[in-house]
Formats: sequence, structure tokens, C-alpha cells
Amino acid sequence: MKTYSINKGVNRSIVFKGMVAQYIWYMGAGMFVLLVLYAAMYVAGVNTFISLAITVCLGAAMIMWIYHLSSSYGEHGLTKALARRSIPKVVKSRSRRLFSKQGGKKKKINKNRNIN
Repeated sequence: MKTYSINKGVNRSIVFKGMVAQYIWYMGAGMFVLLVLYAAMYVAGVNTFISLAITVCLGAAMIMWIYHLSSSYGEHGLTKALARRSIPKVVKSRSRRLFSKQGGKKKKINKNRNIN
């Protein structure tokens, strides 16, 4: 039986078979989803060979896609790319009221308050 070592150094991310960091978790989640999909098809009465062929094809596609993401973006690149997509290109403001100081009473802080 082959044993695979997981390279884990001090302050280094986990590397397994060329996959780094969160992509290992994505692979595990994908395998779980494939297992549930196969079980659902089996319970639904789909032919075993057809459900096995669908599961194997989807599994191979998932593995290739996750390895592609890992090699393209690296350890933190995918998170940065997703964050960059959520930044708005334009901020529209129809009034200055939001940015101006608003007059009003300031809240007083009770310094004698006991914190338990």
C-alpha cells in the first residue's frame, strides 16, 4: 500500500499532490457531493452502469477543474479574484448628506457602568 506524505512545515500551507490550501477541501466536498449523487441515483432506480458512468465523468471533470484552479490561482489567488469581482466599478451618490457631518446630540458614555 502506498503512503502519501503531506508536506506541512512551520507557517506553510498543506500541499498534497500539487494541490495547495483550500483546494484540498474543495476536492473533499466535491467527492462527498458525487457520493450523494450516486446514492440518489441508486435509490431512484437508475441503472447502475449509467449512474456509475455519470459519476465517474463528473468526478474526472471536477478533478481537472480543481487542479486547473489550483495551478492558475495558487494558494490565495482564487479568494482575491472573487473579492475583486465584488468591488463595484462606480459608486453613485445623489446627495452629499451621507458624507457631511450631521448635527445632533452626541451620546454620552457612562463611565461608572459595571461590566460583569
